[in-house]
Amino acid sequence: MVEEGQPAPDFTVPIAGGEAYNDVGEFTLSEHLGEGPVVLAFFPAAFTSGCTEELCTFRDSLSAFDAVDASVYGISTDLPFAQNEFIRQEGLTFPLLSDFEHEAIRRYDVVLEGFYDVMSVAERAVFVLDSEGTVVYRWVRSGENPDFALLVDEVREAVEAIADD
Repeated sequence: MVEEGQPAPDFTVPIAGGEAYNDVGEFTLSEHLGEGPVVLAFFPAAFTSGCTEELCTFRDSLSAFDAVDASVYGISTDLPFAQNEFIRQEGLTFPLLSDFEHEAIRRYDVVLEGFYDVMSVAERAVFVLDSEGTVVYRWVRSGENPDFALLVDEVREAVEAIADD
């Protein structure tokens, strides 16, 4: 399990920008460090109620993250084409990372086995990385979904704390 104070594992996955169905590029985490704090919000699956609520809560709070030059990325095992439609339908204003090969969820040890008794997906989890790539905040769901507004506020506070340094 990746803990606070440890280096964030690097990974390369497709990125869905949401401009069109095929708006897909390549994202390597290490290439985005140094630009400010990075928030990785792992979620099980696009188009599900809890994930929609979580990501829309991040969307609605994005100006607070932008104010401290933090980048927010949602990450799931959905294909990037589905993620692009999810971005469009929900008006998300940040990109989604497609970990369909399960590389990142394994490296961060946030694999949720037996999702709907069928497949493994990302566990709901959030990691905040400083500009050097150190994990400064870690939250992994235990039990029921949290109050997403409180979770996003806690993540925002973690980001603001390192932005002030």
